[in-house]
Amino acid sequence: MTLALPDPETLCASLVQQLKPHVTADTALVGIHTGGVWLAEELHSALGISLPLGLLDISFYRDDFDKTGLHPQIKPTQIPFDVDGRHIVLVDDVLYTGRTVRGAMNELFDYGRPASISLAVLIDRGGRELPVAAQYIGARLELPPGPMLVLDRDEFGKLRLKMDA
Repeated sequence: MTLALPDPETLCASLVQQLKPHVTADTALVGIHTGGVWLAEELHSALGISLPLGLLDISFYRDDFDKTGLHPQIKPTQIPFDVDGRHIVLVDDVLYTGRTVRGAMNELFDYGRPASISLAVLIDRGGRELPVAAQYIGARLELPPGPMLVLDRDEFGKLRLKMDA
């Protein structure tokens, strides 16, 4: 049985509509590498946010770092704004166990103390291991444990979802 996955572009448009009433001059978007950055780029542009986009690579903040080792493609973290007192929307592609979000928040606090952190995700697939919840969600999918849901981008920049076994 093949699961029909939703269109990421449609889900992104839904996220824009959810976020729009909450975006102020103090709002900053921070995407988590890799899929969260792609999604954050789309949202940042569509929402017309004036602050530059922040990018996080949480490789060193993962709680399984000692088991899995260093990811072979580490991207630089870039936070080109003052975090202190800022309203931050953390953006990720798929919310699953909550461990990635926990690592991202730990890293953000190394840059300062934000006024608030909200979470926007393209897909919430359930299966939480930590008490993490997204405030802005493109879609909820109930998926069995095991297969990974991955956001990908084709050579033309179009976003697509796929299941990896």
